[in-house]
Amino acid sequence: MALGGGTFLTQNKVLPGTYHNFISAARAFVNLSDRGYVGLPIALDWGVDGDVFAVTQEDLQKNSRKIFGYDYTHEKLKGIRDVFKNAITVYFYKLAVDAVAASNDFATAKYKGVRGNGITIVIQANVDEPTTFDVKTLLAGVTVDEQIAIASAADLVANDYVTFKTNATLAATAGTPLAGGSNGSVITGGAHQEALDALEAYGFNTLGCLSSDSTIKSLYVEYTKRIRDQVGGKFQLVGHKLGTTEHEGIIDVLNNAVGTDEEVFGAVYWAVGAQAGVAVNRSNTNKRYDGEYTLDMAETKTQSQLTVLLKAGKYVFHRVGDEVRVLEDINTFTSFTVDKNEDFSMNQVIRVLDQIAIDTAQIFNNRYLGKVPNDQDGRISLWNDLGSHRMELQRIRAIQNYNKDELTVEQGNSKKSVVVNEVVNPTVAMSQLYITTTVA
Repeated sequence: MALGGGTFLTQNKVLPGTYHNFISAARAFVNLSDRGYVGLPIALDWGVDGDVFAVTQEDLQKNSRKIFGYDYTHEKLKGIRDVFKNAITVYFYKLAVDAVAASNDFATAKYKGVRGNGITIVIQANVDEPTTFDVKTLLAGVTVDEQIAIASAADLVANDYVTFKTNATLAATAGTPLAGGSNGSVITGGAHQEALDALEAYGFNTLGCLSSDSTIKSLYVEYTKRIRDQVGGKFQLVGHKLGTTEHEGIIDVLNNAVGTDEEVFGAVYWAVGAQAGVAVNRSNTNKRYDGEYTLDMAETKTQSQLTVLLKAGKYVFHRVGDEVRVLEDINTFTSFTVDKNEDFSMNQVIRVLDQIAIDTAQIFNNRYLGKVPNDQDGRISLWNDLGSHRMELQRIRAIQNYNKDELTVEQGNSKKSVVVNEVVNPTVAMSQLYITTTVA
């Protein structure tokens, strides 16, 4: 005879049997979200078209040719290497206007851009089955794919570099290069806007602006302000000589990159990765620059120059002996008020506040939203999770003197709303030493 069984919500079962609920013991949420994520619209010779694609440090080292069309050590990838000196994951969006994929009689490049012109298709009769063909795909003279004993083009399988034309007639060729690949016309603000729209669905710690055009830079600034202040996305923009702008979410790199045919904004690559990758309880003040671009120090030689630049909210590299270092880890916010004092100009403070905002949203959205009743027990549970999270921040010395008793979680004006109030005191790294030595 069948007996009752399963779980129960209320004690209203009819059949005899065992009804057993398995639940987790109350456990505070103390996880901190990871850092090291970058959003980066970028002009590329090769890569995914029209969509965001994520690349990790490991991906770059192992698969750079497949992802970007060049070996890891190639000069074309030095900016990307700079980003990954500190970043963990980068969300790229390839900037392009009217780009074209290279092709020949046998294949079309997988992606648009000039790098497709470096692909060659080699077709040779198979030694064991002369009526079939061996088909090789070469990039810059290196074999990246080989398919053996192919009877017809319809049997060829697309690889990481080309899609084959199934109606082509295979014939022996020592090498037929693909041609006609193009990066397109000048990249416009519209292309950057498409990239920003696509990136809005992703979470990252910093956004890079790789442009020297004032209109495009203004687009990034206004986008960042809107997402931070109206939408609630917590990231910081890193750009080069962004103009007059004051906002805690904007980091304005001063130094030019110099050299023949160099991008003047080259320092942004390193800075956007460094600002994303720094831990929530650390500062980039005095961090050594180990990027591959040569930076101009003409504007950062003297103490008077540096003082003026810091007061203006500029992110400055300066020379310390034989090394180049970050002078101060600051953003462009300089209009201090009672409500927003000079603490908000320090990127370490902003990182802590952003961490709290991101993690609080994750705690509430994943554990409470639509799941936990808004009663006293539910609010006590939320209070405990938020308090435990803050204590973890204090344990790693990202904040200090946190008083959990000052954290309040109360019902709002409606039955479904919750209001939280708290006081946090972010910790910042030492950057100044005043010392008086008395000689007896």
